[in-house]
Amino acid sequence: MKENKEKKRNLFNKISLNLFNFIFANIIIGLIIAIPMVFYGPFKNIKELVVTSAMTTLNHQYLATLFLNETEIHSIMANNTIDDSKNSNLDEISINNSVSTDNQGDKGMEVKEIKGNSFSGHLLIVNDAKRIQLGLTENLGRFGMKLDDIVKKENAVAGINAGGFQDENGQGNGGVPTGLVVKDGKIVFDDKLEEKVSLIGFNKDGIMVIGKYSRSDITRLNIKDAVSFSPFLVINGEGVIKSGNGGWGIAPRTAIGQRKDGTVLMLVIDGRQIGSLGATLKDVQNIMLENGAYNAANLDGGSSTTMVVDGKIINNPSSKDGVRFIPTSFIIK
Repeated sequence: MKENKEKKRNLFNKISLNLFNFIFANIIIGLIIAIPMVFYGPFKNIKELVVTSAMTTLNHQYLATLFLNETEIHSIMANNTIDDSKNSNLDEISINNSVSTDNQGDKGMEVKEIKGNSFSGHLLIVNDAKRIQLGLTENLGRFGMKLDDIVKKENAVAGINAGGFQDENGQGNGGVPTGLVVKDGKIVFDDKLEEKVSLIGFNKDGIMVIGKYSRSDITRLNIKDAVSFSPFLVINGEGVIKSGNGGWGIAPRTAIGQRKDGTVLMLVIDGRQIGSLGATLKDVQNIMLENGAYNAANLDGGSSTTMVVDGKIINNPSSKDGVRFIPTSFIIK
């Protein structure tokens, strides 16, 4: 049964991707015709969106480099950078286990549909932050697993993909994470490339921790579960993207955040498909702020973006091969 569903999903994804590629190709043709307006006209936002989207891909940077020189591209990218150098203040979060979950059903969680001008997605709202745990592939450092299989293995009720992984030319098997992975207070993977790494996770009290930390900080801050990724989007109640779109263009997105009362927000935005092209980091930041996030961070997106609820994948991952193999996930027990 699961294999049939997977085949249908893969077929749908391939058709959707081919249709998207056809439309994308026509958009490119349209852009070529409209190049003077896009790159040399008065529409700054469109120009920035095209350049940042192109420069954050592996195969389509030519869309910017063909028409703009290195200095111009650098200037646009610099104007769309994010200063996420601050760390979250753990003292500002007050876990309130008495918050009503009447509107969240028996499982204490609620799925909210998200709609934007160019995207759609899902926001999973979880009242009890202590239910959030880190789910891992069985062969961390070797082979990844699909999110729905990780959720099933962990006897969880829901989950989203989490940290990044080595993915050379988009052909990685999802087994080797980037940065640090912390599970139950212990470092279970470390690529040892940086002294301080960008961590996104939760301490033993269920408080979300985001910031650049050393390995010794993990014990000091009682960090229970964490992965490495960036950028951070909301720190201590403030959005960090003050101008521009965040510099990563539009794409499928995954993010996680927490309100001041401890409520956890898990977000996925579909992309690279009909009806949902994707979101900018600024879009994701705004969604998190609009839904009360006091701290929030970007997780691995693109073709990895996946959300599982009650054993089912509820979004539409953009990979032509279906759900990707990943090393880590944030799950709800």
